[in-house]
Amino acid sequence: MIREKLKSKNKIVIKIGSSSLTHESTGQLNLSRLEKFIREITNLKNMGKDVILVTSGAIAVGTKTMNLSERPTSIEEKQAVAAVGQANLMMIYQKIFSEYNQKVGQILITKDVMDNPVRRQNAQNTINILLKMGAIPIVNENDTVATEEIVYGDNDTLSAIVGKLVTADLLILLSDINGLYNEDPRINNNAELISEVLKITNKIERMAGGAGSVNGTGGMCTKISAAKIATANGMDMIIANANIENIIEKIISGYEVGTLFLSN
Repeated sequence: MIREKLKSKNKIVIKIGSSSLTHESTGQLNLSRLEKFIREITNLKNMGKDVILVTSGAIAVGTKTMNLSERPTSIEEKQAVAAVGQANLMMIYQKIFSEYNQKVGQILITKDVMDNPVRRQNAQNTINILLKMGAIPIVNENDTVATEEIVYGDNDTLSAIVGKLVTADLLILLSDINGLYNEDPRINNNAELISEVLKITNKIERMAGGAGSVNGTGGMCTKISAAKIATANGMDMIIANANIENIIEKIISGYEVGTLFLSN
């Protein structure tokens, strides 16, 4: 089985979207789900695997921390609440990870880091040393100085770039969708989930829709873009629903969940 090979993946990038970290009705952090993610990620470390976590959520957390009634619309306001939210988000990550005796390190980067050889090497060195020391790097877009993620995506592309940077062999995108469908499941109840994608064709790209939930900004388009980067750089990639119980464990155990994009 194709999925069996996922058991042997040793360097894994896991991206968790804003919609997967928050309660849809309130926008507040879903601490129960976050704790489960952290437990599963720590367990991967205990299995001897290297894990890099790419997290969204700074703007969502900052919006609630500042008691704003709705998500800001201007770039400047988004950057301001991201500064507040990122500090709170890391504090929570550090607290819960420490309960499992796991150390973490924060890395804030921008997508253009790959265009500058010196910055690219510095980011690569930092992540690799953190992994060597047994820590889990927690990466987020530096929303206080960059606008790309705020405008265009929800760290989907960033997670693929991070995977490329550290030569990961698996990228997991956790969101509030089950995977790639042949049609929009919100419109057509008979839409079929595609289990495996051997090659990203024009037909596959046409299946991608727009942005999804209120708290997230990344739609299927950005996930396909991430898949193109990942598969071209030796990574398999999976899009899966964060609401599924023990989803990370199921993926690594070879269960047929989500959509698997096979590397080239």
